[in-house]
Amino acid sequence: MKTTTRQFKDNARTALADTGLQSALDKMETGFVVNRANAAARLPEFEALRDQGRDIKNHTLEHLDFYLETFEANVQKAGGHVHWAATPEDARQIILDICRSVDAKTVTKGKSMIAEEIGLNEFLEENDIAPIETDLGEYIIQLRNEPPSHIIAPAIHVLKEQVADAFHEAHTDLDPGRSLEEPQALLDEARAILRQKYLDADVGITGANFLIAETGSSVIVTNEGNGDLTQTLPKIHIAVASLEKVVPTLEDASALLRLLARSATGQEFSSYTTFSTGPRRPEDPDGPEQYHVVLLDNGRADLLGTEVREVLRCIRCGACMNHCPVYGAVGGHAYGWVYPGPIGSVLTPTLIGVEEARHLPNASTFCGRCEAVCPMRIPLPKLMRHYREKAHEEKLTPAAERAGLGLWAFAARRPGLYRWAAGLVIRVLGALGRRRGRFASLPFASGWTRYRDLPAPQGQTFQQQWAARNGRRGRGA
Repeated sequence: MKTTTRQFKDNARTALADTGLQSALDKMETGFVVNRANAAARLPEFEALRDQGRDIKNHTLEHLDFYLETFEANVQKAGGHVHWAATPEDARQIILDICRSVDAKTVTKGKSMIAEEIGLNEFLEENDIAPIETDLGEYIIQLRNEPPSHIIAPAIHVLKEQVADAFHEAHTDLDPGRSLEEPQALLDEARAILRQKYLDADVGITGANFLIAETGSSVIVTNEGNGDLTQTLPKIHIAVASLEKVVPTLEDASALLRLLARSATGQEFSSYTTFSTGPRRPEDPDGPEQYHVVLLDNGRADLLGTEVREVLRCIRCGACMNHCPVYGAVGGHAYGWVYPGPIGSVLTPTLIGVEEARHLPNASTFCGRCEAVCPMRIPLPKLMRHYREKAHEEKLTPAAERAGLGLWAFAARRPGLYRWAAGLVIRVLGALGRRRGRFASLPFASGWTRYRDLPAPQGQTFQQQWAARNGRRGRGA
């Protein structure tokens, strides 16, 4: 997938002016956010479960080599194969070789962010193998030739009318006068088209929400059942996942599954939760003849001893972006690569470099909602701050920004000067903004006032209020 993270500011401006996108994003607050809150409230031990999930992932990451080797041994014991891929290129080639071993012409695919990360679809097409996305959202964006804009809802940015247009353009063998105004009609048409694709495919490729070391199983969660058909009908099932998806035991996976659906869609459990262990056995009624797991590193092993290692706890629920005001304003495509939202603002500079993705850690108000709802308690604002500091240290930020921070630091090291300057600015801005109470434009603040008014300051500075209280917090603070 081509990255446009360097153009984040331009991407964001385009997104803010897109009325269709804004209409689609407006539905997110009343859907994902409300549903998650209700699901969490129905589970009294939800907060304790978050602590348990964090501890499971921390323990696994501290002993990652052991659990990965255990997983590999148990996959092989069940008759499957594990392939280690250091880079996206390695992963693509491994998958291509497996497909060519059965002379595959088409492959069906379940939703997989790792497949997006390695650019799998384009690579397969270049090698005369047709990939068919079977998740409805992924199928829609494949027809529209777009990347996903969300981790769990890849077509959240697409309106119903746009889906109908894509179906009319792609499904040319159907009646051009058919009505696709109702969502059920769209769903029925996609189901009819995809059903034959499942039967024709030589290989099925899925991601994996979890890999269980104890049993050598891969786990996927879906609400459409497409993942089951992708895994069981073709000759070969390939699960592609990153290293940190492994967990020690079935019990650990169960604990994390209780968090995943509630955090993602507000369900107690996804409609389909499927455990795959090895190829079809003689007594099995269905299943693939071969079972392969491709484990991608792509820099993750190097994170284990770093300041950002906590990002590897992520279970890809999407809660952080569902609650993020920045994502809610600009959508996922503005972030310019595979992973959008707060998790992408940390993971993207980690994987493709802070020079390429330096804008993303700044795409946050630091309101803290992402950390507050993360089921794995990942301190996302702290990790974004780390990359802000790194970009500043490497002089990747604009000179004017560095100069401004330098001026602030000069004053902050001189408390008397700082208090005087802060008081002067508040008095001047307060006087200038007294009539309207806010500023529609202001020098050096155009990034704010271009889209919203800036309230005029009122009352005392923070330092003055703190001193008046003798250092005591106010009520409710």
